[in-house]
Amino acid sequence: MPFDLCLSYPQWQGSGRHDNLPRGAAAAAAVCGRFAPSLRVPLAGDDAADAHGVRRWDAILAQFCGAQDLLANSGARRVLTAGGDCAVDVAVIDYLHGVHPDLHVIWIDAHLDANTPETSPSGNFHGMPVSAILGRAPGPMRPFLGAPIDPARFHYVGIRVGDEGDWALQRELHLEMLDPQAVAGRPVHIHFDLDALDPSEFPYVAYPDGGLGVDSAIALVGRIAREADLVGFTVTEFAPADDAEAREGSRVIQRLCEAAIAS
Repeated sequence: MPFDLCLSYPQWQGSGRHDNLPRGAAAAAAVCGRFAPSLRVPLAGDDAADAHGVRRWDAILAQFCGAQDLLANSGARRVLTAGGDCAVDVAVIDYLHGVHPDLHVIWIDAHLDANTPETSPSGNFHGMPVSAILGRAPGPMRPFLGAPIDPARFHYVGIRVGDEGDWALQRELHLEMLDPQAVAGRPVHIHFDLDALDPSEFPYVAYPDGGLGVDSAIALVGRIAREADLVGFTVTEFAPADDAEAREGSRVIQRLCEAAIAS
């Protein structure tokens, strides 16, 4: 089904390798904007302070609040998001969970993204969004969030890399790999970090740790879109080194978006 809103959320401050993320976010927004009316989250300044165990915290919180405001005022029930780093999905998933209380989240990523400010070795917030949506967000962010996602409604695909803190939370909350039957007919949000893809097929990322083939990943998104009620789809971590790479990678993003509206 079509999306009501394309949210352009070009946050780079959550990443430890952010040099090419602005180019990727702009390219992703150009593609995603073909599928729904667009709104853009305003970016904070480059000189944000670190705080609460998170690098560039001030900018991240300001952008998170800006995204919440745009989403709340939009009235959208189906949201397509062009990131930015992985942490853009904290605001999006929280919003969609408020609209769809039985929301399931499918996290397609090479990384677990389940550190907390207390366990993260780097302090980069793009390694913490899973813990945030499951109730372990940094303290000052928690008052802005609704109820956490039930861990039984959270599903991983493609994960390969994690820190000790990531795996500890995965074990504690019994976070499982995707069983497609678990989401049939349910409202679903897909988080798609492009670094889940095999870098021999899609090298335009800063953390080339994935193993999913492009065709297999697109087929999976299409299957979920047909069998579940896909209410959210977020593409993140596109980091092309130049305009030529941006054009090449955008073709894959186009195919992913087309699969996401399949029904």
